[in-house]
This record gives sequence, C-alpha cells and structure tokens, in this order.
Amino acid sequence: MTQVETTVRYDNGYEDEYMMQEDEWDRDMLLDPAWEQQQRKTFTAWCNSHLRKAGVQIENIEEDFRNGLKLMLLLEVISGERLPKPDRGKMRFHKIANVNKALDFITSKGVKLVSIGAEEIVDGNVKMTLGMIWTIILRFAIQDISVEETSAKEGLLLWCQRKTAPYRNVNVQNFHVSWKDGLAFCALIHRHRPDLLDYSKLNKDDPMGNLNLAFDIAEKHLDIPKMLDAEDIINTPKPDERAIMTYVSCFYHAFAGAEQVTWLKLSTAFFPHLFAVQLLEWIRRTTPWLENRTPEKTMAEMQRKLEDFRDYRRQHKPPKVQEKCQLEINFNTLQTKLRISNRPAFMPSEGKMVSDITSAWQGLEQAEKGYEEWLLTEIRRLERLDHLAEKFRQKATNHENWASGKELILSQKDYETATLIEIRALLRKHEAFESDLAAHQDRVEQIAAIAQELNELDYHDVAAVNLRCQSICDLWDKLGTLTQKRREALERTEKLLETIDQLFLEFAKRSAPFNNWMEGAMEDLQDMFIVHTIEEVQSLIAAHEQFKATLPEADAERQAILGIHNEVQKISQSYGIKANIINPYSTITTEELLNKWDKVKKLVPQRDGALQEEMARQHAHERLRRQFAAQTNLIGPWIQARMEEIGRCSLEIGGTLEDQMTQLKQCEHVIVAYKPNIDKLEGDHQLIQESLVFDNKHTNYTMEHIRVGWELLLTTIARTINEIETQILTRDAKGISQQQMNEFRSSFNHFDRKKNGAMDTDDFRACLISMGYDLVCCFRCGWVEFARIMILVDPNATGIVSFQSFIDFMTRETADTDTAEQVVASFRILAADKPYILVEELRRELPPEQAEYCIMRMPPYTGHGAPPGALDYTAFSTALYGESDL
Repeated sequence: MTQVETTVRYDNGYEDEYMMQEDEWDRDMLLDPAWEQQQRKTFTAWCNSHLRKAGVQIENIEEDFRNGLKLMLLLEVISGERLPKPDRGKMRFHKIANVNKALDFITSKGVKLVSIGAEEIVDGNVKMTLGMIWTIILRFAIQDISVEETSAKEGLLLWCQRKTAPYRNVNVQNFHVSWKDGLAFCALIHRHRPDLLDYSKLNKDDPMGNLNLAFDIAEKHLDIPKMLDAEDIINTPKPDERAIMTYVSCFYHAFAGAEQVTWLKLSTAFFPHLFAVQLLEWIRRTTPWLENRTPEKTMAEMQRKLEDFRDYRRQHKPPKVQEKCQLEINFNTLQTKLRISNRPAFMPSEGKMVSDITSAWQGLEQAEKGYEEWLLTEIRRLERLDHLAEKFRQKATNHENWASGKELILSQKDYETATLIEIRALLRKHEAFESDLAAHQDRVEQIAAIAQELNELDYHDVAAVNLRCQSICDLWDKLGTLTQKRREALERTEKLLETIDQLFLEFAKRSAPFNNWMEGAMEDLQDMFIVHTIEEVQSLIAAHEQFKATLPEADAERQAILGIHNEVQKISQSYGIKANIINPYSTITTEELLNKWDKVKKLVPQRDGALQEEMARQHAHERLRRQFAAQTNLIGPWIQARMEEIGRCSLEIGGTLEDQMTQLKQCEHVIVAYKPNIDKLEGDHQLIQESLVFDNKHTNYTMEHIRVGWELLLTTIARTINEIETQILTRDAKGISQQQMNEFRSSFNHFDRKKNGAMDTDDFRACLISMGYDLVCCFRCGWVEFARIMILVDPNATGIVSFQSFIDFMTRETADTDTAEQVVASFRILAADKPYILVEELRRELPPEQAEYCIMRMPPYTGHGAPPGALDYTAFSTALYGESDL
C-alpha cells in the first residue's frame, strides 16, 4: 500500500476525496511529524471551540475521545441533535459501544467512513482519530460552503481568492504554501473588519509578525481560537493542508453571514428587539432553576435532575448560545456598518443592551456552574449513601444469615448426653465457632460504622438502618454471652468425662487380667482331666490346693475393680451426666465379673469332689494291674519254656524219630492242660479293659503278647509233630536210614542260621556246596544248576527252603542224577508249559546274573505261533548238557 486514502461520500452526490500522496505518508501509514503536530493543534482547537459551548474541553485528542463520551457531545453541539444515551461503564466494550454510536451518527448524515473503526479510536490510534475528526470537519464545517456553484473545498478556495484578490502580495492558490507569509489571513480580516488592522503597514518579509497578528486578532475579536502557532507554518516547507483548511473555514463562518444582508437589514434583523427580550426572559426564567439547591432524597430523583440539566445543556442552552452569539455578532457588525456608513450607532432600549444580556448571561453561567457542581456533589453524596446503604444491607444480611440459628445452637445442652470423644469434638467445633465469632467482630463494627456514617450523611431511611443495626448489636452481645457460657459448660463436662475416662482405663487395665484369671480358673476347674496313676491324681490335688490359696487375694482384686465402677456411677449421678456412658477400653461388665466369680466359687468344691472320686478309682485300677501282672509274669515264662522245649526236641539228632514223636506228644498234653490259666487271665484282662486301664508298670507282658505266644505255642507243637510224622513217612518210603536222616538234620540245622526251621537262598546254596555240589566252577553252569535245584525245592519262588523240601531233594538226589530232560522240565515250569520262554519271564524268575546268561545264550524260538523275542529253552538245554559231563 503506497498511499492511504480517506474517502468521504455524501448522499447528495457530492464527493470529496482527500488524497495524501506517497511523499506525505510513509508505508506504515505514518503522517509527516510536522503535519501530525499541526493537525493535533488545529483539530483540538476546532473541537474545543464547539465543546466549550457545553462547558467541556479536551487536551489530548487521541486520549480524550477514547471512551466516546466527549466525541458524542461534540457531535451533539455541532449538529444540534441528540445522540443515543451513552454507556457509562469503563470497560472496553462500553467505550467501543459509545464510539460506534458516534460513528453511526456520522454515517446517518450521509457520510461513508472508510478505514475508520471504533476499536482504533478506543485504542488511541492517533492517525485514525485525526482522520475521524477531519471527516467531521469536512461534513459539518466545509461541506455546506457554496460560492458561485462551487462547494466545499473548491468553494472555500474560491471565496478566499475573491476576498483577497484586491490585496497586494496575496495569491491564494491552495491551502498550504499560499498562507505561509500570513498576508492571506490578514487580508481576510481586513476585508471584513478593516477596523481591526492596517494592511498597508504589513511586510511580506515578516511572516512571523503577520501570522501572529492575524491569529491574535482572530482570537480576540472574531472568537476564532488560536489553532496554530506561527512557527508551525513558517518552519514547515509545506504546511498541512487539512490544518489550514480547518483554520480558514473558521474565518469563512465568521465573515460569510455578514455579507448576505445590507446594513439596513442588519439594523432590524441582526439585533431584533424581540430576540433580546426573549433571550433575557429565558435567562431570568432559567437562572432561578439553576440556583435551586434543594436536594432530593433518592439517587433516581437526583439523576432525573441531572438528566434535566443535561437536556438543558444539550438542547435548550445551545440554541440560546447561538442566539446570544448571533446577537453580539449582529450588533458588532451593525455598529461597524453604521460607522463605515457614517451613520449613528444603534442603541437598544434600556435593559436590552448587549451589556445587559452579557451580564445576565454571566449570571446564568455562574448559576449553571454552581448548579452543575452542586448536582455532581449531591449525586456523589447520594451515590455514597446508596453505596453505603447497599453495603450496609449486604453486610447486615450476610451477618444475619450467618447468625441465624446460632443462638439456638449455643443454647443446646447436647454436652449432657455426649461422650468424651463427642465432648472434645464439640469443644473443637466450639473453638472454631469462637474463631468465626471473633472474625465477625470486625464485620459487626463495620456495620455499626456504616450505620454511623449513614446517620452523619443524613440518609433518608436512617431510622430503619438504626433499628437493624441495634438488632444486630444486641444479637451479637447475646451470642458472646452464650458462647462464654457454652465454653464453660463444655470444659466442665470435659474434665468430668476425663476423670471417668481415667477410671474406665484403670477398670480396663485391672478387669482384663482378672477376667482372664477367672476364665482360666473356670477352664481349669472344669477341665476333664485324664489320669492313669495315683501319682497324677495327687499332683492335681496339690495344684488345686495351691489355687484355693489364691482366692482371698483374687476376691480383694474383685472388690477393688467393683469400687472403680461404683466411683464412675457416683460421678455421673452427682453431676447429672445423662450420657449412656460405655467404657471404650473394655467390653467387660461388672455383671460379667460377678457371674464369673460366683461360678468360680461353685466350681471349687465340685473340683474337690471330682479329684477325690478319681483318687478312689485309681486305687481300684492299681489293684487290677497288680493282679494281672502277677499272672502274666508266670504265664509268659512258661510259654517261652515250652517253645524252647519243642525246639530242642525237633532238633535232637541222637534218638529216633519215634522217640521225638513221643516227647512231642507228652509236651502237647501238658500244653492242653495249661489252657484254664490262659482263660482266667483273659477274664482279668476283660476287667482291666472295662476299667480303661491301658498300661501296667508291674509287668512287661500284655494280653496280646500272651495270646500270640499261646497261639504260636499251639501252632509250633502241631507243626513239629506233623513234620516228624512226615519225616517218618519219607524215611520209610525212600528207604533212608536213620543215620542219613540224622546227617540231613545235622546239615539243615547247621545252615539254618536264623534257627527258624528254614533256610534262605544263600544258606541253601552254601549247604549244597558243603555237600559237594559244584556250583562255582563255571558261572554259566553253576547258576543254571542252582536255578534248576531251586525250582525243585521252591517251586513257588518264596525264597525259603523248608526241612521237608530239603529232605525230599536229598532223597531224590541220592536216588538219581540230573539230565537235559530235567533241565527242560524246569524251564517248562518257568514258561508255564509253553515251548518257548520270554525275556521278561527269565528276568522275573531267575536271579539277575542267571537270567542275563540265559538271555545271551538261548537261541530264538523258530516254531509256529511264538511272539517276537521268544527264546528256545529246549535247544539251549540240549546244547548245554551236550557240552558238559552231566
């Protein structure tokens, strides 16, 4: 953007485009500083020339119009019209609203504003503010100028040219350099008021003197305020055109009207008698109204007075100001014309002279000034009163709301039924209330101070204020008294409850162990003791006697604990404590202690009786033990002797089998005859069982021992007799001599290391080796042979060889020798009659070494129907005995 353009367009078809060229504005829309200074001075003076009619001035043009109030007033003065009521707030949006109202008014006058917005004015944008004022000047001071079919700027320039044409050294071609020497200003003044200066004495080379002379005369005699200083114009190569146009337009308005009538018309039209009378009448009627200082009671009424005053200033006075000014101008013009025409001066009638009007006007101005000051003072006073009254109402309402219900709360006697914890909570709550109450002390004092100030400022409803204030103060005093009383009651109750709390704590500390003692005592006294000896009963009786010795001391402790409880009851009754006082430290009650104590006292004699009964029972048990022990100590050794006797008889070698049979039969007869002793012992044992006697220190034998021994004795005698009978049969059937039988017996007894009538596998192997069997020459042959023999003597694989099996084997061995068929027969037994044998069966039936030997040597079975892995034991046995000497 190389230039800034402010365009003002009017609905009547006139268009004035004021262009500021690129050499006058920089690219940032900044005016030449000298021009900006000239516009500031000129526009400020022009605005003040109109605002002074409303008693207002501006000093800083971009600051004083920011809130829009003086801007709206300026437009009202220069237009004579009322604008919408301005916003009185101080916020930014209030200011923007006021400026917009002013701009809307300008727009309503047919002006289209370009590039000027309310926000820039409110923000104090000096460029936009000066542009806006220039727009106003164009519309209200320059637009209506019309000279020979030219208007506005061209019309004003033509008027200047026509008026200054006769004067030497004056050539008005523009509104900037043509005015630098001051002669054009002086020519305008001399053309219309030759009485004010002598143009012939002016020097073109003295622009400073010329300008100052013109400006001073205009300010003093033409009521044109000084809008520029001579230095502003001289020191600038090109003065600001807007500033010069504005200044010159004031000269036009000061002089143009006088040229449109003749001096005769001026004598009758410019100072008519009727206008003077009407103006004076208006001044005399208005002055008493302005001098009336009777205050109103409410802000609304005073604001109506202020609004009336503003209407007077905006609507009524401005026309009168214009009338007065016009009368003065007309009078002066008339006098000048008359003097120039050598006619006598015009003299108004008595009391209607300009001096009379001026004097009356000065009185009006003085009354107006005083009235305005009084209005503002009174409004401030009422504002202060309203503010104080509203402040009083708010504070009073807040305090009354706060105090509502406090009297009832402070009067409560809730502490009478409260516990210690609740009392302490109430005290903390009360302390908080006291702090709150203290904080409200200042508020009450503020309320009283506001009420006092309302009294001093003569508030219209001061009686209601005083009544409400007194009510608040009375309630405040009452709350203070109730607060103190409640604190005393709470503290007193707290001390009593603390004493009770200490008693409760002492009760808990002593009652708990005492209660535990009683519970333990009851448990011990009711304990279902189980004893088995007299000594154990005697120990229980001794412990019970020790317990009974502690009862007096326990009773004293019980009395002390009950005394603590009675003390609590006494305090509660004496001081009227109505709370349901419960010991917080213990759940044990005095009733519980009394009941348990009574129960202990009843259980003691019961325990005595139970212990005596148990003592008698244990004596009876002791007698049964001794009786049983006496019998078992005889029967046990007798059974053992008979067992040894049978063993000796079965192992004898010197006699015949028939002699052994005879001895055994005799022994059997003795054993059968001993049976009644066993039966009697069973009867005694039955009595012991019924008496629940389970141990007997008088004997090492139990009934079970006797039964087992007796049954074993009967079994042994029967088995031994049977073995002897079998041996006799075998001997007779095989033709074995007695000597051979003795040898067999001798060998068997020797290798029967456990002496239980049987040999295990290792004993039997050793026995065979001692008898000449070759079981160690070859691992393979030895184990196979031993396996074959074990199958014969222990077909069920029990690992035991009985004497009868040993005799059968020895008898068979003496009769014939082993063959391959015998080995095959042995394997067939292991294979459960199958023609083949499995690896699992070998490992299950044979010792590990033998089984692994056979597995490694046996060929696979090739017959029909065999499972995988089947071995041919027949081929193995045939090959084995084919390689050996057996």
